[in-house]
Amino acid sequence: MKVTTTNFCLFTHKIKHIFLALLISLLAACSSTPPSDSDELSDPKDPFESINRPIWTFTWDYADKYVIKPTSEAYVEYMPTGFRTGLHNVALNLNEPSTIINNLLQGKFSEAGKSTGRFVLNSTIGLFGFFDPASDFNWMRDQEEFGEVLGSYGVDDGPYLVVLGPSSVREEVGDYVDRYYWPLAIIDFWPNLFRQTVLGLEKRAALFEQEQLIIDSIDSYEFVKNAYFQNMEYKVYDGNPPIVINEEEEDEIDSFLDELDDID
Repeated sequence: MKVTTTNFCLFTHKIKHIFLALLISLLAACSSTPPSDSDELSDPKDPFESINRPIWTFTWDYADKYVIKPTSEAYVEYMPTGFRTGLHNVALNLNEPSTIINNLLQGKFSEAGKSTGRFVLNSTIGLFGFFDPASDFNWMRDQEEFGEVLGSYGVDDGPYLVVLGPSSVREEVGDYVDRYYWPLAIIDFWPNLFRQTVLGLEKRAALFEQEQLIIDSIDSYEFVKNAYFQNMEYKVYDGNPPIVINEEEEDEIDSFLDELDDID
């Protein structure tokens, strides 16, 4: 039987349904217990913390330490730099059509035009994206995901999730939609698995210089969670997130300034 990307997506969708069913059953079991002080102080963005933390501990302390990081380090060390860059470019080039549509959905017509030019140029002259001649025209890659589209329309992140890394309900929904854009929807299982592996190894390699921050943090779980939400906000607002002002602090500052005026 031929395994297609559609079958792969349906399979992962079923796995997530099973995972969510387990979450619901666990939450239902916990709901009968009276709330404690720690429950009242818990992060409203992280209602599944009791489940997320063990998953994070397993992922960071075991899966990453003994499998993911060593594999990524070996990939970076032994894969020829030019060939490695080309493979990464091909994997990213397949995201350009989804970026085009997601830009259009946000009214970013100029960005959509650049992404279209990137995809056409790199897929032809760039040999299916192995090379990046579009960058010579200053058409730089700027991936837009459907989760960012939802965020731009005011959809909240939703509960924080740890799914082999930091995530949220909105991002998971966005990733699910992105997988059904052309050409990702028509790529067979094994090529898509290879593509996801390349992207995963490169994403882990990009963290080599920053991982010490996680190691040195008092609570790696909280550190990564806060960094994740800040990054999501940064992406939704294209690097210009709104400045949130605490009203109480603002009133205190105004009172202080009034007192200074009275002194003058």
